[in-house]
Amino acid sequence: MTRVLVLEGPNLNLVGTREPEIYGHETLDEIHAGITAHAGQLGLLVEFFQSNHEGALIDRLHQRDFDVAIVNAGGLTHTSVALRDALLAVQRPFVEVHLSDPSTREPFRQVNFLHDIAVESIVGQGPRGYHLALEGIAQRRGDGHA
Repeated sequence: MTRVLVLEGPNLNLVGTREPEIYGHETLDEIHAGITAHAGQLGLLVEFFQSNHEGALIDRLHQRDFDVAIVNAGGLTHTSVALRDALLAVQRPFVEVHLSDPSTREPFRQVNFLHDIAVESIVGQGPRGYHLALEGIAQRRGDGHA
């Protein structure tokens, strides 16, 4: 069974209450419940890790106990060369997901250190983006490419 790590960065623990006009009203626990159900239907095993600390995210990646990741790095997308380096170092494919579309927001969000190394980027789809990522992973797994 394909093991999927859902890695989520700073402030995502506040989804549902933080700027709901941008990020929606669904809490992270509710989003995770939907991901778990959908992953089960697709024959994928998911594990979640959210942290507000860059080093904790990097340490989690270094465990390498997953086949593919879904990464919503939050604000670290625009600032963290270290997270980018960790994603490259662990040699696991990942799908980048953002609830909003950062490219349509503030100018500083135009910088994205992850986009060019992700197998796919899904932005602006809200929680549905995670489901689309799972479907892509399941499809690639069927093709022999996680």
